[in-house]
Parts: sequence; structure tokens; C-alpha cells
Amino acid sequence: MSGLVVRGPRLSLRLATADDAPTLFVLGSDPEVTRFFSWGPYTDPEEPLAYIDSLARQREAGTRLEFVIVGSDDVPLGVTGLSEFSLRDRRAVVGTWLGRAHWGTGANAESKSLILALAFRRLGLLRATALANPANERSVAALRRLGFEHEGVLRAWHVHDGTPQDCSILRLLADEFEAGRLSAEAVEFEGQPPPQFVAPE
Repeated sequence: MSGLVVRGPRLSLRLATADDAPTLFVLGSDPEVTRFFSWGPYTDPEEPLAYIDSLARQREAGTRLEFVIVGSDDVPLGVTGLSEFSLRDRRAVVGTWLGRAHWGTGANAESKSLILALAFRRLGLLRATALANPANERSVAALRRLGFEHEGVLRAWHVHDGTPQDCSILRLLADEFEAGRLSAEAVEFEGQPPPQFVAPE
């Protein structure tokens, strides 16, 4: 499991280590980055360490499979991954966040291509759901440009700091992925995904 890496033309996805915490702290301490999140911005360097520590437990439980997004220098640009798995229904929720310096660089598209290739080609999923605050028009527009279809708005879906928040729901199906622009990226896989995330045939 420790060797699971997804490689693309410019970026790779790998499992986070404690050494990544200082960089994630810098990226996640930007209020603009975490503006629409249920967490952050980071104010204590222990916060990203606790996050990284939690990922191993969630992988073991089969509930969350997240990676840091890195360039050729192996320094994190952000995070992407899959959560809210239903292997019976062969679906999961995909999420990505990037440091502000990497907005508009193509990193979002390539990292989405990599995580979705893993989801559809290695985990056997049929559907990826993306969730975004409707007020985050930039995120919703970016997802639609990548081929996600907007399915509606879930009212009071999340409660953040005691306040109910609406949530836009978008989807990409496996056949839509293969027919769309994201599937054109060359992807290489190293290692095997943990079996608790692989949908039964």
C-alpha cells in the first residue's frame, strides 16, 4: 500500500507523510484557500500533522483514500482523494484543494484526471460525485469545464460552525470520463490500491 502512486505528465499523487505537514500548513493557512471548507484555515502546525495521521486510519477502515498532489520536486501542491465510498453502488465523492499559487495552472485538471483514472480504472467505480458550495462559483464552473454534470442543489446539506450550508452536487460517470477530456492524460500506476476500496465485479 505504501508504494501506491499515480503518475501523470507533470504531477503525481502519493500518500502523505509527516514530512509534508509544514508545506500543507502553509498552503492551508491561506483563508482564501479554505474559504468554503468545513475546516481551516490552519492556525497551528499540529493541525496538518493530525490530518495526515488520520488518513492511515481512514484508509484501513476503507472510508477515505487521499493523496498529496506533487510536482517533479515531490513538494505538495495540494490534496485530492475519494471519500464517502459505497462499493455496493460503485461510487464515491471526489474532492481536491490546491494552494492559491497553483490555481489556474492546470494542476486541478491533471490531478482530477489522475484521481478519476484511479477511481474508474483501478477501483472499478461507476460514478464520482463532486460537492461544492453554490457560492463557490469558481469551483462549480471548473468542475463543469472538466465534464462534470450539475445535478442540483442540496439544501442545508452541511452544517459549518452551526450554520446550515447548501451544496451543489455534480457527477461524472465512468463512461463520461472515458469519452471526455480528462481521460486523454497519460496515467501510470505504481503499486496496488488497498482491497477495501476495490468494488466487487
